[in-house]
This record gives sequence, structure tokens and C-alpha cells, in this order.
Amino acid sequence: MGIRKAKPTSPGLRSASFQDFSDVTSVTPEKSLLLIRKKHSGRNSGGKITVRHKGGGVKRYIRLIDWKRDKFDIPGVVKTIEYDPNRGPRIALVFYKDGEKRYMIAPIGLEVGMTVISSKKAVEPKIGNAMPLEFIPAGLPVHNVELEPGQGGKLARGAGIALFVMSVEKKYAQVKLPSGEIRLIKKDCLCTIGQVGNVDMRHVSIGKAGRNRHLGIRPTVRGSAMNPVDHPHGGGEGNQPIGLKHPKTKWGKNAYGVKTRRGRKASNRFIITRRKGKKL
Repeated sequence: MGIRKAKPTSPGLRSASFQDFSDVTSVTPEKSLLLIRKKHSGRNSGGKITVRHKGGGVKRYIRLIDWKRDKFDIPGVVKTIEYDPNRGPRIALVFYKDGEKRYMIAPIGLEVGMTVISSKKAVEPKIGNAMPLEFIPAGLPVHNVELEPGQGGKLARGAGIALFVMSVEKKYAQVKLPSGEIRLIKKDCLCTIGQVGNVDMRHVSIGKAGRNRHLGIRPTVRGSAMNPVDHPHGGGEGNQPIGLKHPKTKWGKNAYGVKTRRGRKASNRFIITRRKGKKL
């Protein structure tokens, strides 16, 4: 995938950039793997807004992705590489030998016609193949990594992301995350070989407010532009500093750089090295 810039015929297009979709081989999704995406606009079951700045956006269909990769020892052939509006990377439609079709995240280097396989045993460490962490050679990039066996991939699913297996000892594998954190994951957890594709996704510039509205993102007002009754940063004539020792959230709690991880979180014992600048 590449990035293309539009002809600057308007102020919005002047700074906008777009994906060129040169890697997409089909624009028609598999109907049996589609669901209508319901809109909740950031509201919970009680109708209260729990996530602000959400609402609107174009109608989307959810592509059902095979996060578990649990069709073991059955080879599948990649038929198409498709665009998914719900995520950054491309997705690949795989036709398995028994006739079933499934979507998977498309890593860098995966092309139409290639064969992929998932197994609980060691298989060829080829792009798109899935197997437990204990069989992954050290330093090989992996993605869609499980945290519990059979749970389905939870880590490294975004565009351009990859994890690296450092070593395997006893029941656990040491895995390095993109943040620099090194943590233990059970060695029988499945992962998929390769780095997630569509690396240039992060370089796309939205360019204008209208594109964000199409994405379902509503306007975000700065706290310093509000009145004191609406936000701790509000008030003053013109541009004013926040006037507080620490920046605050809309509800008066400290923000930006405040420790949010619970000290007694159960998974702390699996973290060997925290991400840069963080302590256990």
C-alpha cells in the first residue's frame, strides 16, 4: 500500500492524504462473513454516554475475522486481499481444503495464491502460518498473539505491528511488545507469523473535519475553551494557562502521565520489563 495526495483544489484537500489501495485485489466482501455494525454512539445499556465524541458515521459491515485460527492442520489458499473499514490492516479471504471460508489479518508479504496453515505442532515458519509460541524461532516477528490458549488473538492486531519472541523457558515464552515491554505468555498460546501489513496507514492525514465525521468521530472541544462550570481548565479572557499544578480531566481527576494501572493487578507477575519510563 502507498499514500497518495489529492490535487489541492480546496483547503481540506491541500493537507489530506489517502491510501492508494493498490494492494487490494477484490472490492466485494464474502457475504457469509458479514454482519451489520450497530451504532451505540458511545452509550452503555442505560443510555448514558461512557465514551465521548462518538456518533454518526457511514454505515459499515463487520467482517468476521478468524482470531482463533483453530482449523488445525487443514491448508487454506488465499483467494483475495480486501479492505476492511473497521481496522487499519488489510484482510485476506482464505479458502480451506474442506470448503470453509474465513477471513484473517493480512501480514506483510501475504499474496493471493499462497497457502497458509494452522497447527498445534511445529510447521514451516512461513508468512501467515499459525502455531504455538514455543515453536517460533527467536527474533521472528509474530502477530495476533493469544494471552490464554484457545482464547483467540488479543495482541498485535493493528497495522504495522509485530511482537518478537525472545526466549522460551519452562511454561512461558518471553515476548517483546512494540512499547518495549517484555512479558511472559504461556508457550502453548497460538500466534501468526509475520508483521501486520498496511504499515503506511499511520501516515494518512485526515485533512478536514468532515472526514472525521464519516469515521464516527464527533467534535472535541478543548477544556481551556470552556467556562469554569464546564471544565477545570475553563475560564479567563483569551488564551489562558490552566492555572493548576496538574492538568485535569473534565471531572477533576489528574490527567496526562498519571499512573492508571492497579498496583495489585493479577497480570503484574507476567511483566518482566515495563514499557519505557514505567515502573512496576
